[in-house]
Amino acid sequence: MSHAGAPAHEQWWLATLGRNIVWARLRVREAGTAEVFDADGNTLAYDSEDTARAALLDAEFVEYEGLDADDALERGFDLAEVRPPTGGDDAAMRPQMFVSLGGRD
Repeated sequence: MSHAGAPAHEQWWLATLGRNIVWARLRVREAGTAEVFDADGNTLAYDSEDTARAALLDAEFVEYEGLDADDALERGFDLAEVRPPTGGDDAAMRPQMFVSLGGRD
């Protein structure tokens, strides 16, 4: 059994803003609550995974794992060139949460 508060699982979500990708990480806790780490460095708490997912969808985010190459191209990027942020902690990932794709605006 893991320690209290450990995430049961996490998912990466993204949105496009012009020629930029904005990442968000959804973590679901063992207790069933959820939290979203956003590109502003905030961690937002939700009472359930469904509530967190609804908030992300309302903000025009899509689940990274659910994207295919065509979905990515419609949003203006090549899926093969985009990966979720990595790092040992949120502070290390924070600079990777907003990514410029370059090119024309």
